[in-house]
Amino acid sequence: MKLIFTILPIIYLAGNGYLFWRSMQVLTQIPLWGKWIFGILFWFTAFSLFISFGISNCRVPDIFPRILFHIGSVWLVFLLYMVLALVFFDILHIIIPKLTGRFWYAIALTTAILVIGNINYRNPKTEELKLTFSNSSPNNDPLRIVAISDVHLGYGTGPKMLRKYINKINSLRPDIVLIAGDMIDNSVKPLWEAPFADELSRITVPIYLAPGNHEYISSIEECSKYLAQTNVTMLRDSAVTIDNGFTIIGRDDWSNSSRASLEELLSRYPSQKGTIVLDHQPREIHIGDSLGVNLMICGHTHNGQVWPLNIIVKNMYAQSHGYRKWKNSHVWVSSGISLWGPPFRIGTRSDIALIEIK
Repeated sequence: MKLIFTILPIIYLAGNGYLFWRSMQVLTQIPLWGKWIFGILFWFTAFSLFISFGISNCRVPDIFPRILFHIGSVWLVFLLYMVLALVFFDILHIIIPKLTGRFWYAIALTTAILVIGNINYRNPKTEELKLTFSNSSPNNDPLRIVAISDVHLGYGTGPKMLRKYINKINSLRPDIVLIAGDMIDNSVKPLWEAPFADELSRITVPIYLAPGNHEYISSIEECSKYLAQTNVTMLRDSAVTIDNGFTIIGRDDWSNSSRASLEELLSRYPSQKGTIVLDHQPREIHIGDSLGVNLMICGHTHNGQVWPLNIIVKNMYAQSHGYRKWKNSHVWVSSGISLWGPPFRIGTRSDIALIEIK
């Protein structure tokens, strides 16, 4: 893990260095002062995301970290596809020597990809699942669950986008809403300063949340204080039995090395009708399956969010997204209703699951 956090900054700096070098090749005709201004703006943009993290909890107007966060997160994906596009057109130039204007072709292609990716992000698809628990009574009333994850409320997902999500959730007429972690992004500060709680109050059915790694990044204590003022109940290695007898267990996140084992939680909170487990990171699906958990709902992966990261994520987890019936367990791994950072879905889709249990 330490090696990854060493390699990633090197790759990021190298990518920015390459793009800066290629940009300066195109800007040879502008005066020296223009090159200096371009260089300052380029590198400020490249580091704006990290600057936003540094000032997010400082006493500065909310608009500054918000703007820097948006600029920096967009730059991450622009850099990725711009570098790939430049390499593509350079290879094409070897085949077609007369091809000129490669830099501008790369910008046009990258812009088109980002526009399509933003449209995908803003329009989550709804997956409908109809499940039957073998240990439930056939006389049980059907349970309609809206399952989501990775809302990332804060500078990325603001009140306006949350309103859109809640309109969609309410239109599905759920009996209950389950959130598999990362409801909050990198800081609780923007949630206190904007009407997020007012938007959440428009959901009139019970909402249960299992914490994710971003609740820990934001300070799990501060998140708990904020959520206590809302209609969201956070389950940290705890459970609730709802009216029709199903037991919902919310696991603490993997970030807590002292979290209870799934076996311990199942013995602590037995259920005769059926057990639903919320576990943000899909690391222990095989354990839940071996213990006979009826339904596991996870998130965290974002399905890689943008290509080719989805290929990497697919090889990191036994189930990186979507629905799968294991031997004993039904498992849904959400790609996330929203996302972290860059507002793009390229090769992936945001999603909401409507799960009906009979």
